[in-house]
Formats: sequence, C-alpha cells, structure tokens
Amino acid sequence: MSKWPIGVFTSVDAGLGVHLEVAQDLHVPTMHLHAPHPENRSKEAAEAFLKRANAAGVQTTVVFSGFDGETYESIQRTAETVGLVPEATRKQRAAEFRSVSDFAKYLGCPIVALHIGFVPDPSTDSYKDLIATTRDLLDYVKANGQALHLETGQESADHLLHFIADVGRDNLFINFDPANMILYGTGDPIEALKKVGHLVRSVHCKDGTWAKPEVRGKEWGRETPLGEGDVGMETFLRTLKEIGYTGPLTIEREIPHDPVRQKADIGKAVSLLEELRAKIG
Repeated sequence: MSKWPIGVFTSVDAGLGVHLEVAQDLHVPTMHLHAPHPENRSKEAAEAFLKRANAAGVQTTVVFSGFDGETYESIQRTAETVGLVPEATRKQRAAEFRSVSDFAKYLGCPIVALHIGFVPDPSTDSYKDLIATTRDLLDYVKANGQALHLETGQESADHLLHFIADVGRDNLFINFDPANMILYGTGDPIEALKKVGHLVRSVHCKDGTWAKPEVRGKEWGRETPLGEGDVGMETFLRTLKEIGYTGPLTIEREIPHDPVRQKADIGKAVSLLEELRAKIG
C-alpha cells in the first residue's frame, strides 16, 4: 500500500459512517469500519461483507467498536455513557468487544479500536479495574493477531500517555482524531500529535471549531467539513510526515442524518487530501 492512502469511515448497520457503496463511488482504497450490531458479527456475515468490499476494491484497515447505550448528546452524557469507563456496563461491554475482535479476525483485519471513555483519576479503584480490564482485552486481541487503537478526544495527550504506560502492553496504540481534541476541548491537536506521535498507528481526518473559551471542555465545539475548521489540515499532514506516519488518511464526517451532504463533504475532503498529499509529498 502506498503512503497515505485515502479512506472513509463506513458503517454496516451501526455508527455514523457512510455505507460501502459511498466509499466505492468515491474510489477510495481503504476504510475504517464500525462493527455491526452483535447479531450481525458472525463469520458468515463477515465473509459476505468481505466479498462485497473486495468487489468494491476497498480494504478494511481498522474495525471500530461502539456499544448500545452510548450517547454523544453532550460532553457530560458522553462521560457517563461512552466506552469501557462506565462501571455499570464495563464487564458486559468488555465481553462484547471480544466479539468485535473476532469479527475483525474474520475480515482479516489486524486492528480494532474504540473510544475507551473518560479515563478516571489514577488514584481510584475504578481506574485500577479499568487497567485490568484493558489488559485482559489486549491479551485477547493479541491472540487474534491484532492491535488495539484508542481514539483521542476525551483525554489530554499527557493523560492518555499515562494510561497507556500504566496498561503496559505492546499492542496498544492510538487512533488520532485531531478534531476530537478541539470538540472536547482537551488540547491543541498539533501539539498533542507531536506528544503522542510515537504511538499513532491510525488517524481520522476530521475538522471542527472550538467552543467559546468560557465553556470549552464543558460544551461541544462544532464539527465542520474538512478544511473549514480549526485543525489546519496542511499543518496536520505535515506533522504526520514529521512523526513518520505513512498509513491511511481516513475521512470521518459525522452527519448521517444528511446523507447527501455527508457524501458531498467527503468528496470534497478526498480532493483536499489528494491536493495536500501531492503538495507535501
């Protein structure tokens, strides 16, 4: 695979991504795939999807997990409901994530990913249990021949590095989403990328604008079409080059309620990334 192949975030029956047909229409060679609902993660379902993807000429490079009950309606509700952090659902979600790993294995995909959630204070029992849970999952996905990528957003770069160090497994890496740093108000994305760059193995190309300073970190910023927000996509790609990242540039545009605009925005993003890729080299 050549340097910086362009991809899109896709969905089967869950998540906010576009359908495979959109990826095919846009002639992109790679995709991140939101895992389907649990009842559709069988080996037969995976083989059927793989057949369609191969026919479309699109390779799945990361399989993402999401869970029922998660909501991103506000930053507070995100903290309460997303990922493995909420204690009431942690055990059940950890078990479910194993089925996502198995589904990815059926697809021949060596990377699984998720938002782990707002990691609690390291001095708490919840943090210690989260470390143990994450280690168990990493051992499981390693047996499936896979690495696990944590998506950025909920933590600062320093907090995320501290958590990864405490987990202490060699198959735990980062999926870097620069817009999430802005949307959550957790740090300048370029500075964060420089800090965590040695662990970045996949990226999302997404853009957004900051919330007002007085509510930053408490209220959402605003997602925008790629190139129209505060990330600075040329600087982002130049920084990816500096850290030695050569993997896919996966476009994410989270407006599934408006599929026509979603596809149009992604098409423009493909053109922008092709232009920047040619310029930066």
